[in-house]
Amino acid sequence: MLILGLTKTTLLDYPGKVAATIFTGGCNFRCPFCHNGNLVLNPSLEPAVSEEEVFEHLIKRKNVLEGVCVSGGEPTIQGDLPEFLSKIKALGYLIKLDTNGMHPEIIQKLIEEKLVDYIAMDIKNTYEKYEITSGIKNIDVAKIKQSIDYLINGALPYEFRTTLVKEYHQEEDIMEMARMISGADTWYLQSFKDSDYVIKKGLAAYTKEEISDMTNKIENLKITIRGLD
Repeated sequence: MLILGLTKTTLLDYPGKVAATIFTGGCNFRCPFCHNGNLVLNPSLEPAVSEEEVFEHLIKRKNVLEGVCVSGGEPTIQGDLPEFLSKIKALGYLIKLDTNGMHPEIIQKLIEEKLVDYIAMDIKNTYEKYEITSGIKNIDVAKIKQSIDYLINGALPYEFRTTLVKEYHQEEDIMEMARMISGADTWYLQSFKDSDYVIKKGLAAYTKEEISDMTNKIENLKITIRGLD
């Protein structure tokens, strides 16, 4: 596993759990608003964290931590992800996986093999705007739809979440995304936050009030706005 970051303790990343978060390197997307651009564009330049260091921490903190979040980058591009998750599971931890949903076959495999307990999938935009929002040409949005449908119809706890950016998301896009994930329980929305590692500079964020105004007509989903209190 290419591990480029370890948050040793967090109360934010795994809902309702005290967790550690692991950040993998590399991604199959190039989202302009990605705040982990250093992990995406130039993973070979980042200092790696060894698996030994990760598991030493997880063993040491077994009496404190309840879960492990595996984020990125995009974890599902790591060929040894199932083996890595199996080792975490052997320690008795719950596992949350963050993913962009472009590998539905891997998501299904991990769920079927009981290697994950919670999945957070990013919904980047409407299918029509996925290419510009993901930074990837000729993207197969059928894979995104497959992941959405699989999670909605499955038994595993999950969430859909979207980072809203003024340059890429308008009110009509938000309404269409709500239709895309119709049947989900809750949709988590957060506004873009600038950072030193954002792939494209100069992007603009929505306020909580602006997001509320754009979503107050959505009736088929519970909308939760994160990170703007």
